[in-house]
Amino acid sequence: MIGRSYYIFLAVGVILVTAILATYFFHSAPVQESTSDSADISWQYISVDSPLQPIPSVQNLDPDWVNLGRALFHSPLLSKDNTISCASCHLVHFGGDDSFPVSTGIENKVGSRNSPSVLNAVFNFRQFWDGRSLDLKEQIAGPVHNPVEMGSSWQEIVAKLENSTDFVGMFASVTPDGINEETISNAIVAYETSLTTPNAPIDAYIQGDQNALNPQQKRGLQKFTDFGCVACHQGVNIGGNLFQKIGRIGEIPEVLADDLGRFTITGNEYDKYVFKVPSLRNVALTGPYFHNGAVAELSEAVKIMAKMQLGREISQRDTDDIVALLQSFTGDTSDL
Repeated sequence: MIGRSYYIFLAVGVILVTAILATYFFHSAPVQESTSDSADISWQYISVDSPLQPIPSVQNLDPDWVNLGRALFHSPLLSKDNTISCASCHLVHFGGDDSFPVSTGIENKVGSRNSPSVLNAVFNFRQFWDGRSLDLKEQIAGPVHNPVEMGSSWQEIVAKLENSTDFVGMFASVTPDGINEETISNAIVAYETSLTTPNAPIDAYIQGDQNALNPQQKRGLQKFTDFGCVACHQGVNIGGNLFQKIGRIGEIPEVLADDLGRFTITGNEYDKYVFKVPSLRNVALTGPYFHNGAVAELSEAVKIMAKMQLGREISQRDTDDIVALLQSFTGDTSDL
């Protein structure tokens, strides 16, 4: 009789091969520029022979739109009672989230999901844990209208911004269209697009700098690949490019079983406990972990993932090596 371990090995192998082939076909082209469909922005990619890919550099991003977006992102005028800004839950110099299990909105209302990092979010194929928004622009309306977060409306926000001499002047300097839902969203998208964190040690290493990782991090990278972590965490954002079911092989820990994921959006039984795979960039800065922030320590998150997703009980040494690797995913935030 074929044992359970055989099926676990086969499942991990299939996913790993699929991920590596997908990475090859999407990243085997030479350095090139590609233009975004949503704006006059292009990206310069550097392709390397690895499931992990370096962060591309953005081209043609208008600094005036970025500055306007930065001001809006940090303005409490976007919330109903003028107490909450985007930056309240997304601290760009501290991992891009708020370091709480779940976030607090207007009137001290408490949300149900962990705040995802805004850093490198432009590279995610969907936004929110359940992937309900296709891109950054569509995502913006979510917290604006959510009664637990900002609890506002575009009509209220436009009226408040039009009463601000500073914002009236800033909008006039970048667009003849004035202050409206479209121009507000475009400005915030421009700013969020600028929030990339290049030059992480892992980026230098996969581009050929053998000294960019220490020996423990190199062991961690080998295990990250061999164990199958790379099946879901690969590409430019080291994740963020597919959906996956938690508890794919092992049981879901009780602390993570409180949220049915995409099922709440689609009603499809197959979407129970399915979430967007999070990016692991800057993951050492973005605890606590998982969709509900239930796990405080990165080492514990690694052990849970190994058991729940890969069917592996990993040793403390393996855990320490992988955590060391994850620390090499922290990029440069000095220009944000």
